[in-house]
Amino acid sequence: MLKEAAQREATFKEQARSEFDDWANSYDRSILHYFLFRPGYMLMTEEIARWHCDRGGAFDLLDIGCGTGEMASILATGDWPVKYIGLDYSPAMCATATDKARASECLDSVIFVGGDSEHLPLGDESVDFVICANSFHHYPHQQAVVSDVFRILKPGGRFVLVDGFRDNALGWFVFDVAITWIEKSVYHAPWPVLDNYFKTAGFSNLARRKCSILFPLLATIGDKV
Repeated sequence: MLKEAAQREATFKEQARSEFDDWANSYDRSILHYFLFRPGYMLMTEEIARWHCDRGGAFDLLDIGCGTGEMASILATGDWPVKYIGLDYSPAMCATATDKARASECLDSVIFVGGDSEHLPLGDESVDFVICANSFHHYPHQQAVVSDVFRILKPGGRFVLVDGFRDNALGWFVFDVAITWIEKSVYHAPWPVLDNYFKTAGFSNLARRKCSILFPLLATIGDKV
């Protein structure tokens, strides 16, 4: 039984890696980029701005499931003193992200690394802010991811997790029916489950935000205090 479960989990991850490797070159031109991914980037940018306004100073940010590094491009257009680390399980996505950063001449403050979200390659209390957008549903051990984020955050740090909101009729159809039919091995956690992930990991000051209509998104926000 344990061997079968481990095999399912390995297949879960390998399917995601293959999917995003194949998608890397056209990812930024997909229709989902405009209707699903872009609203998530804007929501996260607002949350970073709100947090930094209260805190100030230079900060390190980890982007889990960074894809083509669009958040790095967005942050590079501002004047925030941020060091950006993008992590993705797909080597092709990391390569595309690095090429984009090089073209925009923002590599001095940006680095992309391959890695597993369940075993983040960073030390304890090493970053100030963590974001994760539209990739969480691909992770077979979601609680492990949230708990490892808590480990690497410095006290006073914040985690913003954005994924499909499947707790209304439209969201259920889009994410639990359509996306699951297309992508197979995915799980969009309901908001009470997400809340429990955060509370179990040790996060405080939990908050939620919803955005978008056609592809409804939910941001779950927690602080390490």
